Amino acid sequence: MTACIDGTADSTEHEVIHLERAALRRWLDGDPGGFLEISAQDVVYFDPFIPRRIDGLPALTAYYEGLRGTIRAEHFELSSPVVQEAGEMAALSFNFASWNGDGPRMLWNCTEVYRRDAVGWRIVQTHWSLTQP
Repeated sequence: MTACIDGTADSTEHEVIHLERAALRRWLDGDPGGFLEISAQDVVYFDPFIPRRIDGLPALTAYYEGLRGTIRAEHFELSSPVVQEAGEMAALSFNFASWNGDGPRMLWNCTEVYRRDAVGWRIVQTHWSLTQP
């Protein structure tokens, strides 16, 4: 099933986007804990600032803890989100911008793959890339 978010989205779309927005708010206040709390033990992570994929929640936790308190933005925009659901998996892709005051915007593309388990939706794969102007 492929669906775009347009105000009539189903519960999976709302839940996944809600989880992502809440984690992003915390991230931009310097707290990576929001993402760690919704990541599965077997999460994999790609970031344009590191040379290799990060495998597993312990390694991701170590990486994120090194960033704790260093990332801040007053404003953010998660735009054009699309959730594609297939069984117990849901892929969320979106464009992301963050900025402070009148300063420049950081522009990103993101894909998060979520898997539903006994606790709820958990991230199993993350891929962030910088948006090219």
